[in-house]
Amino acid sequence: MDPLPAFALTLALITVVSLRYRISPFFTLIGGAVLFGLLAGMTPDATMLGIITGVGKVFSAFGIIILCGAVIAKLLQEQHQIEQIVSDIRRFVKNPPVIAGLSGYLLTVPITCCITAYIMLNPILDSLERDIAKRNILLYLAAVGGIVSYALVYPTPVVIPLFEAFSGGMSPLLFDAVSIPLSLLLLGGILLWFRFVRHEDKVQKNAGPAEPREHPGAGTPQPFEGRMHWRAWAPFIAILLAIPFSLLLLHLSQVAMINVIMLAGAVTAIALAPQGVRAPGLSQGAKHAGMIIFDICGAGALGFVIVKSGFTQDVLGQLILLIPVIFVPFILAALIETAQGSRVVTAVITAEVLAGSAVAAAIHPLPLILLISAGSCVVSYVTDPFFWLVQRTTGDDLRTVVEHYTLPIALAGIGIFFVAAALEYLVFR
Repeated sequence: MDPLPAFALTLALITVVSLRYRISPFFTLIGGAVLFGLLAGMTPDATMLGIITGVGKVFSAFGIIILCGAVIAKLLQEQHQIEQIVSDIRRFVKNPPVIAGLSGYLLTVPITCCITAYIMLNPILDSLERDIAKRNILLYLAAVGGIVSYALVYPTPVVIPLFEAFSGGMSPLLFDAVSIPLSLLLLGGILLWFRFVRHEDKVQKNAGPAEPREHPGAGTPQPFEGRMHWRAWAPFIAILLAIPFSLLLLHLSQVAMINVIMLAGAVTAIALAPQGVRAPGLSQGAKHAGMIIFDICGAGALGFVIVKSGFTQDVLGQLILLIPVIFVPFILAALIETAQGSRVVTAVITAEVLAGSAVAAAIHPLPLILLISAGSCVVSYVTDPFFWLVQRTTGDDLRTVVEHYTLPIALAGIGIFFVAAALEYLVFR
């Protein structure tokens, strides 16, 4: 079978299996890799070797980073230090929706997982707003704020594989000099959109009661105090301080630097944690990291098999003839995101497919990365595990979740696309 229909059939089956059976994405993606390899004419041995190689590449790239982020998250959660971080933010920001969006935005990057940041913020946001409709607005904003930084800010597991594949020696500082203001602008626009469209009047309309929720390790939020909780911020401060140390003194490469700074944050969190918290925090963090890492490894397997099948040369050449090249990475990422729902998986597979292709050569690295990030945001629907988590925690019906979760993220993705296109045609040409 030609690679394009094989790719379309594989994405369709991954979608059906994900929706019908809700099994681990690792198994659906590995199954998709096997199916695609055989449909595309690869031998069973070549297909399995491609899967093994893809899993290994992704694990080596993300294993340390995600484990460190998960350990930091669990240790902070066990000590109720997320509440302290939110209370510190509240010293400077009084508006609860802004606190929710900004907290999700800030915590997602060092924790390396927007879903984990959302789960940790959930009980704290409950304490900020007792009215169910207004509380749900805070939950939506925390989720959307986390996704905005997750899709755009280096280093997150979404941006890292794109940067490694396409940066071409570009400094991560240059990328963040564009992506951070852009992401904050998008977050501000979403906050204004929620405020002036008055979504709080619509939330919970025709919705049932929220499911009972338990927040492991959360307990009762601590009162907001007048002093800064520097101990809670210490892992993040260590990460920031490790960046110039790694670059200027150790002269590390970008890949090595990311691992070193995350290790610095994790070691700081472990060293400051009380003895009774340290062991369970490490255990729970490792368990949570394992689930995340293996799902991403499944994406690496599928992406590597797709590349080895010759998909890149055959299909991308056809797409370039049919549509302008600026749309190719955006549409490809949107299709992959729609099929399996994970932005990290989308980034890994799209990076594998486009690396070394004519599309990558035709577009400047910075807008190219933004185009793929934009595509990963435009369809956050039923295949997205975050969609179902938000639905369960808010208790809203599907239409309301689409209006307050899917639509704002899609608007952010479209905004990123237009910025990327403007950079490509007005700045880099």
